[in-house]
Amino acid sequence: MDKKILIIDDDLDLGKLIELALNPLGFNVYLANSGAEGLRQAYMVHPDLVILDISMPGMNGFDVCSRLREFSSLPIMMLTARVHENDVLHGFNVGANDYLKKPFSKSELEARVCALLRHSNNQTANDTSFITSYNDHVLEIDLSNKTVKIEGKYIELSPKEYGLLACLVRNQGIILSHRQLVREVWGESCFNDPSESSLYVHYLRKKLKDGRYGHQYIRTHWGRGYWFEPRIG
Repeated sequence: MDKKILIIDDDLDLGKLIELALNPLGFNVYLANSGAEGLRQAYMVHPDLVILDISMPGMNGFDVCSRLREFSSLPIMMLTARVHENDVLHGFNVGANDYLKKPFSKSELEARVCALLRHSNNQTANDTSFITSYNDHVLEIDLSNKTVKIEGKYIELSPKEYGLLACLVRNQGIILSHRQLVREVWGESCFNDPSESSLYVHYLRKKLKDGRYGHQYIRTHWGRGYWFEPRIG
């Protein structure tokens, strides 16, 4: 199936058992034994699904789930021995898609994982994160080849400028906060400096000659963030 599954659980033995259960189904399984390590792997691996324990030292599963939701809509399954209704509700409130209680059977785990992935696949066709190009006959962006043209002429962008533009284009029409942009383009370690993304937005607007051709692509919502507005007509 060539799908990537990230397991975030401080119980290494349980993580290995889940890996043994899922590998025969064709999944590529990645293990992280803490919340912080799980977030780092999520940024690097871009998993198709996360299986997330709640009770972990340091950053717990609720916090990890909330952080994942800041930059991704991937399916998240909470895996825990905490069975109180408030815990279940809190898990869904912070963005979990499913909740599997310990102990669990191998067959139930497999069924829930496959069901979440099927649901995610069904949404892919309408998901803006899978946009691969933009062309309005003035600005042409090919995310597959990482090329940008204005009126047919190639524009040279730095890796961070291109990463910022690609993130905005994939989420066109959606306001992305400074924190979301920096995490997507720079990674988790740089998320505390708002001036970083503002500076690169300035660079990007200048190179795109934003507004010079009668349309402004990168818009600012003061206090919230930026969004890419396609030219219509």
